[in-house]
Amino acid sequence: MQTNRILAIDANILIRAVLGKKVRELIQNHAAKVLFVTPDLCYEDALKYLPILFEKRKLPPDDALSLLSELKYLIQVVDISLYSLHEQAAKDRIAMRDLNDWSVVAVALMLDCPIWTEDNDFFGTGIATWTSDRVHLYLNASN
Repeated sequence: MQTNRILAIDANILIRAVLGKKVRELIQNHAAKVLFVTPDLCYEDALKYLPILFEKRKLPPDDALSLLSELKYLIQVVDISLYSLHEQAAKDRIAMRDLNDWSVVAVALMLDCPIWTEDNDFFGTGIATWTSDRVHLYLNASN
């Protein structure tokens, strides 16, 4: 895979990629040129919440887990042992908003990349942040 960009993905984007087509298609269509990464903690959050969301929609929860598992071929899950060196700096940046989001900030700091999220808590952390309605600008930009 020849990549020239990296994009850290928040748990809410993982969940959107499973629940809907638009986000999943964006990832699928750009996986050859963009390295999508997510902290293991975000992947665990998605594993926890997707079955609940599928049950509420009266859909088989196993379908959610299957779709999420398929996304691991397109999104690299980053182990905490790799990004934990950036934990304190990440917590310093996100503490005023939502300390639980520190892992995404740490991965973005480690890889010097922007974040794709629908969570306003990342704004003001000093890291470029893209939302789903604008991320195509980043994904389609040429280097």
